[in-house]
Amino acid sequence: MTRHEPVLLKETLEGLNLRAGAVAIDCTLGDAGHSEGILNAIGHKGRLLGMDADVEAILRAKRFLYTFEDRAVLVRGNFTDLEKIAAEHNFVPADAIVMDLGWSTPQFEERGRGFSFQKDEPLDMRYDTSNNRLTAKEILQNYTKQDLDKIFKEYGEEQLSREIADEICKYRKDKTIETSGELAEIILKTYRNKLHTDKDVPWIGGLHPATKVFQALRLEVNGELKALKSVLPQAVKILNRGGRLAVISFHSLEDRIVKRYFQSQAGKELILVNKKPVTPEAKELGDNPKSRSAKLRIIEKI
Repeated sequence: MTRHEPVLLKETLEGLNLRAGAVAIDCTLGDAGHSEGILNAIGHKGRLLGMDADVEAILRAKRFLYTFEDRAVLVRGNFTDLEKIAAEHNFVPADAIVMDLGWSTPQFEERGRGFSFQKDEPLDMRYDTSNNRLTAKEILQNYTKQDLDKIFKEYGEEQLSREIADEICKYRKDKTIETSGELAEIILKTYRNKLHTDKDVPWIGGLHPATKVFQALRLEVNGELKALKSVLPQAVKILNRGGRLAVISFHSLEDRIVKRYFQSQAGKELILVNKKPVTPEAKELGDNPKSRSAKLRIIEKI
């Protein structure tokens, strides 16, 4: 079983200022890379609550953390309910909280939910398939051209948002967009027309042309930016005095939300441990090129 490599692990563990016996929470458990590092750092008297909305992530994490036994409490749940879940499991106040907002490679490649434009899979994109949120397929079929344009522009910062939305609306008149492969081809066709090229994949600035639209759809399907805005105040509220919160973001929209919230509370409830975001060092970039966009911000509650 391939395991996702945690990003900025050393910097996160150091920044959290972990001590023996600490109470910690990992809001985005994934493959438990950060959780394992935290559990090793807080010793046999420390406890960790690991949360994830994806039941498959919980099952995977149990396989990686079984040696820690009852020191690791793993719960299926969305971090928008952080305060409630932490209280229910006696993790309030917490000494350290971590949020890694990236999606692990196994989540993209092994779930079969259409997260990646590199595979032809049903367009679902829900993180938690038990909820009643609209799937990516339903959004593409039912949103107006203006709404599609808006989410591609705002959530994906896509320069051809209007043209791609228009092409999607033309396509769906005759056929429902069922798979990630179909959507990727619509995007590629739009770029080919715009660039007057017949190249199969007209590369733009090193990114695959479908990257931003797929990101935008994923954010819309899962309400990720609203969830982030909701969880940050909860995390600060349940932190112990002197406790620290570390947030790792992977694109400008997330980082902007984290930065603005931290700055708005600086000197009131918290202090900024690092005024500028911590980014991966050269070695990590070489070992894991996908870490290149990661930014780590840490605060301490006062």
